[in-house]
Amino acid sequence: MNFFRILLFPLSLLYGSIIWLRNKFFDWGVIPSRSFDHPLIGIGNLSTGGTGKTPHIEYLIQLLKPFFRVATLSRGYKRKTRGFKYAGPKSRVRDIGDEPLQMWLKHPDTYVAVCENRKKGVKKILNANPDNEVILLDDVFQHRYVKPGLNILLTDYHRIFTRNYVLPTGNLREFRHGVKRADALVVTKTPGVFSPLDRKLILDELSPYKIKNIFFSYIKYGKWIPVNKKAKEARMREAKTIFLLTGIANPVPLGEHLKRLCTDLKIFRFSDHHQFTSKDLEKISNKFNETFSGSKAIITTEKDSMRLRNPELIKILEDIPVYYVPIEVDFHQSDKKAFNKMVMDYMKRQYPKKVGKIG
Repeated sequence: MNFFRILLFPLSLLYGSIIWLRNKFFDWGVIPSRSFDHPLIGIGNLSTGGTGKTPHIEYLIQLLKPFFRVATLSRGYKRKTRGFKYAGPKSRVRDIGDEPLQMWLKHPDTYVAVCENRKKGVKKILNANPDNEVILLDDVFQHRYVKPGLNILLTDYHRIFTRNYVLPTGNLREFRHGVKRADALVVTKTPGVFSPLDRKLILDELSPYKIKNIFFSYIKYGKWIPVNKKAKEARMREAKTIFLLTGIANPVPLGEHLKRLCTDLKIFRFSDHHQFTSKDLEKISNKFNETFSGSKAIITTEKDSMRLRNPELIKILEDIPVYYVPIEVDFHQSDKKAFNKMVMDYMKRQYPKKVGKIG
């Protein structure tokens, strides 16, 4: 932590206290929190981002959709619209946001909607899609006007909430003890090879918070997917020089992965959900063309590729192979079975007649 952030600690205490009081108003019923007689599963975090909410929601979609009709509800961060919108063939990032568009393109059989007012959004989904059987709520942990039936909290292995501080000193949205509202905690982005000792040390660190369900997940990287025509023609799977173009909260794990596939990694990092401009892409294009290398490519994330779909932007990179790296999450050891069982047990309580179908 740098010295400037330490100086901001009094502001962190003030901000955290305001949020603490707000949470107490919800706990006391001064501010109403709406429960629905319908399965709602919330995915959220204590920090400002970068814990992997979207791939974990996609994991839940894959788990649930063989048995249930699934919908997702997000705020639609940085979209240019307001109110309730649902994803369709003509949807763009400006309409619903990058992450909801990504989810719908990968899961077109899922009802994907956005609404800054989650209570209104849930009602709209149930009215427009009465056959729905479960709604996955994205980034809803601090949005307490709606109370999920199952509240899942994520924390990044590289910056577990116990080692973090409230804004602006750190990047927590509330004091650490807010974790007690969660039904389960997932420690995300752990190493693919995860030692029992490392697991025990983290569990010991978390033990004062008395969280009854703790799981450990990790990222699996897929084969590069072409973003433009040049990439389709090149069919590259690795390159000596990689230009990493990201607008996500934490690109470090992806950077570490790509370092193993190249001899020279050049990183162009922008803020989370950054709306790429022609100037941004012209800059990276010039750097790319000035770099001598036997093989080179631009790599981005799947979320960032949603914001490159603008024809004016992708045209700037038409002579450069551009790919994105798809990711998915999985769970370590017995965590996968235990996590799936927790989710399915919740759904069984909602739909006891389906017990036979889902085992």
